Amino acid sequence: MKTAIDKQSVIKTADQYLMNTYSRQPIVFVDGFESTLIDSEGKHYTDFLAGIAVTNLGYSNEKVKSAMLQQANTLVHTSNLFHIEPQVALAKLLCDNSFADKAFFSNSGAEANEGAVKLARKRAYLTHGSEKNEIVAMKGSFHGRTLATMNMTDNAHYREGYGPHPSGFVFTPFNDSEALKQVVGQQTAAIILEPIQGEGGVYPATQEFLQTARQLADQYDCALIFDEIQCGMGRSGYMFAYEESAIEPDIITLAKALANGLPIGAILAKGDYATTFQPGSHGTTFGGNPLATAAGKATVEELLKEGFLDTVKEKSHYMKKQLLNLQANQPLIKEVRGKGLLLGLELNSAGATIVQEMLAKGFIINCTQGTILRFIPPLTISYEEIDAMVTALTDLLGEVEV
Repeated sequence: MKTAIDKQSVIKTADQYLMNTYSRQPIVFVDGFESTLIDSEGKHYTDFLAGIAVTNLGYSNEKVKSAMLQQANTLVHTSNLFHIEPQVALAKLLCDNSFADKAFFSNSGAEANEGAVKLARKRAYLTHGSEKNEIVAMKGSFHGRTLATMNMTDNAHYREGYGPHPSGFVFTPFNDSEALKQVVGQQTAAIILEPIQGEGGVYPATQEFLQTARQLADQYDCALIFDEIQCGMGRSGYMFAYEESAIEPDIITLAKALANGLPIGAILAKGDYATTFQPGSHGTTFGGNPLATAAGKATVEELLKEGFLDTVKEKSHYMKKQLLNLQANQPLIKEVRGKGLLLGLELNSAGATIVQEMLAKGFIINCTQGTILRFIPPLTISYEEIDAMVTALTDLLGEVEV
């Protein structure tokens, strides 16, 4: 039996001892199963956020839980001065099922992106010299909050007050091939983009734009980096989002859902990018630890089970159709877009109130860029749960005066 938790006490203690970096909801979750979270007062919520695209297998996957418990009962940490069997097994599994030749493990997505930029610049330096160092990023992007990654994230607010900023980062409009051609050149060490922009408003990259990025990377011998931290790990209906386009990057970054909730990040690379790092080039204390990589291996194996990704595509088609039907009868909705189970519903007005009212109804959704409702549920979400959420949203939007 779980010990009762005093919600107000937790909130009061949090206010006293935690830095005020998040606008938290006044809710304390104490348990979860499948796509459901349970708060300290016993209320159930259907989760269409998945911990921000993390719990792709939901909250009660037995294989992942078993792998974590088994590893916790043996070794949690040793350091990367020694070989770590679960780390090796996860690296092999990821490389065998992707374009990549080698992997490096970190603790988060921001670390993975920072490492990917280091890798691209190091390879450019070794091959072409120090002048080839510029990173081309996309408007609307989000790559993290470290000093480097926030400077390739298109949000000036994130950078305010943290100067002086590292140089060598430029932005170009997403999905604009002609603009991309104008900024990529001999000085470029890498082009970094998200195959599906998440925080930027749920915008998939076009096939033509990805092709242009690949052609320019080849022409100028720079790295093409795909940030699949949010859109990877089955989220798009493919194991990796790049697979739908059949356009391979040189480097890919992963995190979030890679271990279904345990902190982990990864850089996957091919060719000479895979062999650029040598002892002393890069490192981490906790990255690739036995516990996180054991959970990661179990997670990847579950995602790769025969037919699983097909069900994600089917649920995506079903949910998108439901949202399009809602749009057809609701003037508040401007557009429905996205791929897989990373879907966005753009409103003609602010969406924050809708998020709060859906939460009161027992559905966790998210709003990004002020007007875009974002749906990123566990990939195991049921059709009945999709129906219930869409019904609640339909009722709620019907109450809003246009």
